[in-house]
Amino acid sequence: MPTKKKPQVTAAPARRRELLETAAEVFAEQGYNATTVRKIADHAGMLAGSLYYHFDSKESMLEEILRTFLDELWDGYDTVLDAGLGPRETLEALVTESFREIDRHCAAVAIYQKESRQLVAQERFAFLAESQRKFEKAWLATLERGVAARVFRADLDVRLTYRFVRDTVWVAASWYRPGGQHSPEEIARQYLSMVLDGIAVRA
Repeated sequence: MPTKKKPQVTAAPARRRELLETAAEVFAEQGYNATTVRKIADHAGMLAGSLYYHFDSKESMLEEILRTFLDELWDGYDTVLDAGLGPRETLEALVTESFREIDRHCAAVAIYQKESRQLVAQERFAFLAESQRKFEKAWLATLERGVAARVFRADLDVRLTYRFVRDTVWVAASWYRPGGQHSPEEIARQYLSMVLDGIAVRA
């Protein structure tokens, strides 16, 4: 096995992003545990030893992939949550932002879906559990606010609704392909038209 070398801070940012995108695709397709540094290097068209000039381990690559995805997700979510929108508009904006993240980080979302349960047990990936708690709190608060404002049905089980919305949105990473026939905004509109007809108060 090649000797691990300290990543060079002078590595070109574009090349680093390219390698992370390649690693994310391999992790998503083959699974994190089944993926070796050599497999990532093969897909990147380089020697395994050369990859260590950019990253010290596959764990470092996975951490950066997931942190980048979650940081961008929360940048978008925080903007929505701080905008002072009504509960329905907040829900619509959160769903739209989620589909935009799937468009930007489809492989990272797939990894997050498949690997989070095992990864959160590792101290290095404790940030995943914190993000999950924050995610749940934001969505439940939005749904509860909608029920209190009589925008959403009074008999709504908000926790069950949250789980349904969460799972049906993020599972899209398994079939969505960036650059396809539908934009993330169009998919969000179609999704919202189905969901909101079921939870909104009928006039």
